[in-house]
Amino acid sequence: MKLSELLKDTDVLTLAAPSECEIGGVSYDSRKVKPGDAFVAISGFETDGYKYIPSAVEKGAAVVISDRVPQVDIPYVLVRDCRRALALLSRNFFGDPAGEMQIIGITGTNGKTTTTYLLKHLLEDTIGAKVGLIGTNGNMIGSEFIHTERTTPESFELQQLFAEMKSAGCTHVVMEVSSHSLVLSRVAGIDFAVGAFTNLTQDHLDFHHTMEEYAAAKALLFSACRVGCINIDDKWADNMMKNAPCRLLTYSADGKEASLVAENIKLSAKGVSFTASCDGKRADVSLAIPGKFSVYNALNTIAVGLALGISLDDCAKAMKTAHGVKGRMELVPTDGDYTIVIDYAHTPDALENALKALRADHNGRLVALFGCGGDRDRTKRPIMGAIAADNADFVIVTSDNPRTEQPQSIIDEILVGLEGKKTEHIAICDRAEAIKWAIDNHRANDVILLAGKGHEDYQVVGHEKHHMDEREIVAEHIEKRSKK
Repeated sequence: MKLSELLKDTDVLTLAAPSECEIGGVSYDSRKVKPGDAFVAISGFETDGYKYIPSAVEKGAAVVISDRVPQVDIPYVLVRDCRRALALLSRNFFGDPAGEMQIIGITGTNGKTTTTYLLKHLLEDTIGAKVGLIGTNGNMIGSEFIHTERTTPESFELQQLFAEMKSAGCTHVVMEVSSHSLVLSRVAGIDFAVGAFTNLTQDHLDFHHTMEEYAAAKALLFSACRVGCINIDDKWADNMMKNAPCRLLTYSADGKEASLVAENIKLSAKGVSFTASCDGKRADVSLAIPGKFSVYNALNTIAVGLALGISLDDCAKAMKTAHGVKGRMELVPTDGDYTIVIDYAHTPDALENALKALRADHNGRLVALFGCGGDRDRTKRPIMGAIAADNADFVIVTSDNPRTEQPQSIIDEILVGLEGKKTEHIAICDRAEAIKWAIDNHRANDVILLAGKGHEDYQVVGHEKHHMDEREIVAEHIEKRSKK
């Protein structure tokens, strides 16, 4: 591809390279540069790509894309924003595959993963689409599952994935769009058919610093989509809508005036049901995932379906056959008269929602086992401790992904939130041992929530990932108990 074609739509300040030179590839990692590549010198969280320009040149880079003039002799292109440039160069290099599919982006703090899976099911069920999925649990091309490291991949890998999806015959892609990806321009240059907002609660303040900055990051999606679907019950909804140039479709489960509303809501331990009303049309909806948040996830899914031209009746029928997602209110087999549920709840709001959902139609004891991630927002730790104490009958505080922090120090900060609370609790630093303790000390009819890890089958200690699957821990310990 010629450099001039690669640079389409990029904000070029200085072109100090022949525009007709052939470029063989795009790279932002100097270790992966091949002869003839364009090397984009983006700044990362731990290092600056500008430092690695000499290494890229040694490996045969044909041109450097940077926001500063290279200190070595190499053709270069000076751009205003390297991250945005990387996204646009990647899009152009792969031939804009997203432009030939319907891209649906879901943003918000909680509910993104479940909503993407519900949407994938809805599109497959109602119009027979082959659907790509990109998100926290992993990526999918139709039924093929692909492991992932990030909620939203870096822009080059994202465009490469789009190309694979298009080549495989996908007509639609549903993707989680993280606040990081919006701020860091990973999704720049994508024309979203629909963008949807779930909710906004405290998370990622180590990166965004304030809730206002966090909201502004999420709102960026609605400047890049043709239709926006907004949860108008959320207090940050106005922030999403106020500068959005796209058509807006709102939804509510709290009786507010909206394009789509849920009426006659019924909650149970087996799921939710309600009547969906839109433009004078009504349809009965049921979803076999418990909790009020499931009403919102279903409404969000239906709203996107309506935005894509699918009828309310067809959307409602699809919800009846939808299933839960791994690590989201996932039931785990036990050896007796108690229940274990695994959920990804790792924010204050998500933990509270999960506990309240499990409390519905349950008369036994509710046990909350959770921790907080290291090197992340520390202010939520005591908040989550207080929420657990207020909504559970017994609390087990343990480790999550401690990363480079001392696990006990994280636990101590969580325990501050339990001070003055009457709820019984215990702290067990080793998560596997904490799970075993919960099983060994359960009472009849207990519901034990293992919160925070969800779909993850690892624990991050230091900078290393160690295998740890809570399903395996439960199964192995139950088998061990059976042999006693």
